[in-house]
Amino acid sequence: MSLVLTYARYQFLETVRIPVAVIATVFFPAASMLFFVVPSIGDDPRAATLATASMVVFASMVTCLFQYGAGVAEDRALPWESFVRTLPSGPGPRFAARVLVGTAFVLVAVIPVVVIAVLFTEATLSPVRFAAALGALVVVVVPFTLLGLAIGYSLPAKAATAVATISFLPLAFGGGLMGDPEDLPGFIETIAPFLPTRGAGELIWAAVSDIPVEPLSMVMLGVWTVAAGAAAVVAYRRDEGRRFS
Repeated sequence: MSLVLTYARYQFLETVRIPVAVIATVFFPAASMLFFVVPSIGDDPRAATLATASMVVFASMVTCLFQYGAGVAEDRALPWESFVRTLPSGPGPRFAARVLVGTAFVLVAVIPVVVIAVLFTEATLSPVRFAAALGALVVVVVPFTLLGLAIGYSLPAKAATAVATISFLPLAFGGGLMGDPEDLPGFIETIAPFLPTRGAGELIWAAVSDIPVEPLSMVMLGVWTVAAGAAAVVAYRRDEGRRFS
């Protein structure tokens, strides 16, 4: 555990020393709240609460894709990473440290969204539902973490950054995070259940409201989680074999 915390401290400090990395993580979800949610539905308690939940999922996705995708790919290009991979501790402590750091930055990205909702909208949430939403958030982080790791270990830094940048908006719009989850356009309604963002969104929406969880969305969220996890393991082993065999 001490080794995990040591790695986590190093990775956290390394990230915060580049302020633009933290700013980018916080900017997109907070800006979406200010420009899309507050002016249009901020005075509707139910709509504002659902929109805030959607932005929480959006913040989690953006953080994981950049923290694990672009961040891991950039680390792989450093001589220090090659050295650390040869140490006898194995990948376990470093993977655990990445999860801790990624979770910390997810919370950093979510806090401005919640603050904006409290200050500028009529969103309301009971303590019980708030606790349920936090539990759902822990589940939501898992598939996006694995997806980010798969990107980070599969692609070089520039390509990983590009993929992370161009993927989060289609996933957000396609999953219904940028609109009313109960009234989606026809095309979005058709493809949404097959995207991980829809399943993740439904978990959070169900925690903060009476929106039901659809079985197809949950099945596909599980499929995405397993597929992303398998891709991350394969990519890590391929990268290790390419470097050290």
